Amino acid sequence: MTDDQLQQLLKDVQYLKDRQAILDVVMRHARGHDRHDTELMNGCFWDDGVDEHGQFFTSGPEYGDWANKVHTAGYFLHMHNITNHTCEIDGDTAHCESYVIGAMLPRSVPGRAKFVSGRYLDRLERRDGQWRIAVRRTTIEVESEGDAKWPENKISETFPKGAWDTGDLSYARPLQLDSPSAFWDGSTR
Repeated sequence: MTDDQLQQLLKDVQYLKDRQAILDVVMRHARGHDRHDTELMNGCFWDDGVDEHGQFFTSGPEYGDWANKVHTAGYFLHMHNITNHTCEIDGDTAHCESYVIGAMLPRSVPGRAKFVSGRYLDRLERRDGQWRIAVRRTTIEVESEGDAKWPENKISETFPKGAWDTGDLSYARPLQLDSPSAFWDGSTR
């Protein structure tokens, strides 16, 4: 391997490490939403980071509390799914576009589901070797609502359900078949 090839390999490896670290921030943030893990969400932002959700602007360190309050008031279940993700890295700055699909069961209309599709437009910065969000702007481009009732066999009731805290099955270490989990009991949170 020549020196030029070695230098290119080092650049390629650094790029791949940065891309994965950036995607990990975006995914951790979505996970924090659905587990109501304030610390996890806030840790995705720099202390001077900001988030824009329509008319709401929140500082990064306050985002988790705000998001949990809004989600708890409006929904008894929600899932944030990250799909397409593009990222342009320029030194210690990255600009990302992450498509998000939110599935929500609103408190105001039991038996209905709301689906929202949009994008997170992020500027992330690497400081002291760590990537975090400096600016996040959220778009909403599709909203839909429909019936959320399960068929009569209710097979979904036999699956574990998520919890809005560290009691969620995803926090179990080590994960085992007898790890405690919540099951749907028909109640709302």
